[in-house]
Amino acid sequence: MVNILVADDHPLFREAVSLVLNTSLEECNILEAEDVEQTLAMIQSHDDLDLILLDLNMPGSGGLNTLLEIRNIAPAVPVVIISAETNRKIILQTITYGAVGFVSKSSSKQEIGNAIEQILEGNVYLPADIIRADTETVQPKSRQHEAQISSEMLYTLTRKQLLVLKAMAMGSSNKQIAYDLNISETTVKSHVSAILKKLGVHNRTQAVVGLSNVDFDQYLKR
Repeated sequence: MVNILVADDHPLFREAVSLVLNTSLEECNILEAEDVEQTLAMIQSHDDLDLILLDLNMPGSGGLNTLLEIRNIAPAVPVVIISAETNRKIILQTITYGAVGFVSKSSSKQEIGNAIEQILEGNVYLPADIIRADTETVQPKSRQHEAQISSEMLYTLTRKQLLVLKAMAMGSSNKQIAYDLNISETTVKSHVSAILKKLGVHNRTQAVVGLSNVDFDQYLKR
């Protein structure tokens, strides 16, 4: 069961997104929030969330500051921005601030469904035109995050956290990691949260950038 919070102040849009999710995902439990206060309360009272779909322009919203607040409260839960925003700079800033995807409200139902599926598989999603126009902008950020993850940082991780990070680098979902390591999804999320904090990154994608050539066995032998 995938637990998703849809935070948007327009009831009709929440209903439309819920329909897309129920169509795209086999098992889906959807929670709804209509303003920032309710969104934060929902996040704090539900520690089993797998994904948050967030509109940055809800009542009480501080824009990107709201995204930062959510990342601080639930750093292990991926956040996707769903917005009518078209400014490329702002869209890319949402990724820099810790979102794992940006979906335009003008997207078709199929595009929204495909985006959510990619994100739940551990990928970052951006509109195709943003990727084409800003490849040079995005890549330096990726290299920057890669450079920040040093051997010393990896050595601060516990054995279990290393196993979780290794699985994340292979693209495994929280559910798959829990199954493979014989632990609960809640425990996996706790490990992911600790990993992000120790590596100094905002989301799991930033954590695994550049780790494809890391010899995890070297760190697991200690």
